[in-house]
Amino acid sequence: MSQFFQPELVIQYFPKILSALPITLGIVIVATAIGLILGGLIACIRVEKVPILTQLSSLFVSFIRGTPILVQLYIVYYGIPALLQIIGVDVSNWSKLIFIYITYGLNTAAFQSETIRVAILSIPEHQKEAAIACGLSQGQFYRQILFPQMLKVALPSFATTTIALLQDTSLAFTIGLIDVVGKAKAIGAVTYHTLEGYIGAAIIFIVLSFTLEQGFRILERVVQYERVAPLSKPRLVFFKKNTLPTGYKGENI
Repeated sequence: MSQFFQPELVIQYFPKILSALPITLGIVIVATAIGLILGGLIACIRVEKVPILTQLSSLFVSFIRGTPILVQLYIVYYGIPALLQIIGVDVSNWSKLIFIYITYGLNTAAFQSETIRVAILSIPEHQKEAAIACGLSQGQFYRQILFPQMLKVALPSFATTTIALLQDTSLAFTIGLIDVVGKAKAIGAVTYHTLEGYIGAAIIFIVLSFTLEQGFRILERVVQYERVAPLSKPRLVFFKKNTLPTGYKGENI
């Protein structure tokens, strides 16, 4: 048993696995940025029902949500070079990270677009009509009125999607990228102590997931909190006998 699993090796391998953490965090950050920008655009297209683009975006979202991310990764990694080669573009010198960013960015965009779309639809339509009647442009309505309310609705789903994205980055090693899981796998291949490396990777993912979860909870409390001014207490108004309002027929209070 001691030869199969040696606890001290977890500590020994941990710094080496931790050295690959910037790659994993980079994937999460870049994919989240792409997902929010592209997902927001897709959501607005579908909400506004833009001809042709609405159908294309719906097809894209259905495809992404209906296929495993590993399949999407292989399609992007092998498909994009094949397509670009047809038009004479050679991408053989591209970094594997580029294909990872494209895959995870598109995947995140599809899921975030649904979150944003539902959040937008949860805002009453009469608010848009009132904003336009007050002279606000559609862009001003989105920025000043819709976005702050939408953020409150969408933030919990954003947190879930981001944490799920962090877990999905563990598949990046399948195309040879040395991220946290890839480093653990490489150490196991050399030392034949695979379990110790994966335990170290598991510790990193647990800590990251917990940190993200707590960070989003704090952000959610900040966004949801509203300082509501206390209602004015009702006041009794006393009128002198000779100073009653004209036409007042009631009794003095």
